[in-house]
Amino acid sequence: MNINTGNWRISRRTALRGLGATIALPKLDCMAEVKTVVSNPKRTVFLYIPNGVNTLTWQIRSAGPDYELTGPLKALQKHRSEITPISGLHHPNGLGKHHNCDKVWLTGADVPRDGGAFRNTVSIDQLIAEVQGPDTRFASLEMAVSGHSLAWSREGIQLPAERNSRTIFERLFGVEKEGKDVIRRRFQRRKSVLDVVLEDAKAMSKKVGAEDRTKLDEYLTAVRQVEVRTERADSWLDIPKPEIDAVTVGNLTRKVDQRQAGEYYRLYYDLITLALRTDMTRVITCMIGSESNGLAIPEIGVVQTRHELSHHNGDPEQMRRLTETDTFLIENYAYFLDQLKEVKEGDASLLDSTQVLWGSGMAYGHSHGNANLPTILAGGKDLGIKHGQHVDFNLPKIGAYDVSDAKSHYKICSSPVDSDARLANLLLTMGQRAGVEVDQFQDSLTTIGQIVV
Repeated sequence: MNINTGNWRISRRTALRGLGATIALPKLDCMAEVKTVVSNPKRTVFLYIPNGVNTLTWQIRSAGPDYELTGPLKALQKHRSEITPISGLHHPNGLGKHHNCDKVWLTGADVPRDGGAFRNTVSIDQLIAEVQGPDTRFASLEMAVSGHSLAWSREGIQLPAERNSRTIFERLFGVEKEGKDVIRRRFQRRKSVLDVVLEDAKAMSKKVGAEDRTKLDEYLTAVRQVEVRTERADSWLDIPKPEIDAVTVGNLTRKVDQRQAGEYYRLYYDLITLALRTDMTRVITCMIGSESNGLAIPEIGVVQTRHELSHHNGDPEQMRRLTETDTFLIENYAYFLDQLKEVKEGDASLLDSTQVLWGSGMAYGHSHGNANLPTILAGGKDLGIKHGQHVDFNLPKIGAYDVSDAKSHYKICSSPVDSDARLANLLLTMGQRAGVEVDQFQDSLTTIGQIVV
């Protein structure tokens, strides 16, 4: 099958002949027109919200298919058959160590209690990227509305996240002003510099102490990551990026003030949707807000940051506002699911081929409880994910929730009810659905059978 895209014509099987790599072409509109299927993409998105939720108004109180969505979750009613709320999950290594809960959300690593520096482990998104990444221009995409990256390499080094929406768009779809030859020469110069740096650093590592050697190893890992990204970018230079219509370009590159929080969030969700639908990447992480500086939402009358609201000390008005921000974040999550569902791929939708995890590493911020984490899985029907019920690991042991007793319910959110209900079980399940051939991830005990076909 040949693909004609105006001024270039290329066989998708021989597109990279001579480049020493097996990489599929990006998914273009023209491929849909000729009914060409590049592959069966398995896509994954991780969305992190900071500081937990107002768990007293958030908690779903019954399990199974007949559960009732609570007030903050009502916007997800139309997606009921495509979501699974999960209660009772936790990271055993993260209990009582709230200062690093966002850093270990996708790793489950053991962290210091004081929130100091530590060596992380690989995040599940990067294991998925190793499987799904070779078919796309970008193995993974790291984004943050505010805060830092959720992604960590096999060496436990944090991958950088981009926080500028226009820069993200330009990286994905922008046309290089320089010619390919100029860019390739620049890549070669960069590689030469990296070779010299690596050689000098390796020589130095033999002369330094253990502590300095650890720092040097981290530096070397970061340099190698630059080298890998450079080589990957070079290999894709001969593959044109998909053309985006002028209206979409204008919408996604417009300047939006962060004080317009809803529009700002939706801009990021639109970018993620476009990156997935054009198959530029199949793995995306996005921190919706940092633990220290989640956006205020003045358009709904909330001028405090999410961190300020989470430390409400039981003040009714502050708790009401926190619930309002929970509702607002869920409404924007529902908007994202709307966008994924509207994109059709044959008889299915983009949502069917995309599993989306929305959640936090903290249950509630008031006392930094990080058991019973707020967690919602969506999409991924074509990956073998099934939905339509509330999976609850607390109720079999406690019988019923009493959110009128704040002290009692906060205890559930601080200390796990079921020690076997681990977030790593869910991450393992998602990894396997995306093609990662492992039987364990971090401290996982099993997969979650209730969510797979």
